[in-house]
Amino acid sequence: MADVVRPSDRFRQGMATRRRVLGDAHVDRASGSATPFDQPFQEMITEGAWGTVWSRPGISPRERSMITIALLAALGHDEEVAMHVRATVNTGASREDITEALMHVAVYAGVPAANRAFKIAKHVFDRIDAGETGGGSHD
Repeated sequence: MADVVRPSDRFRQGMATRRRVLGDAHVDRASGSATPFDQPFQEMITEGAWGTVWSRPGISPRERSMITIALLAALGHDEEVAMHVRATVNTGASREDITEALMHVAVYAGVPAANRAFKIAKHVFDRIDAGETGGGSHD
């Protein structure tokens, strides 16, 4: 009989935070599409990103959203920018907050990076305003 591996406390905390920020539908899609090949990656990001960084006290989910979107935009990770812009409906970051974060991207990471991220955010907000949900990366 195979050993059953129980999730760590950090994994459980990470999954709760991940669901609170990204929503059950997104997390269910990402978890449901995991294979033996990428399951270790899903576990690592759940524990590391969501169970450690996103679950830390000290700054709010709103502030974490702003920081995350700015970093992802600066690095050119378009799908992740879109996913985290969608998540702002759960974190409390306003459209004005995202504008301010992307203004910082323009100054510190370059106008082309900010321009691309503004286009992505506008598209996401248009979809949200139209009542559409879903899609995006498997993070």
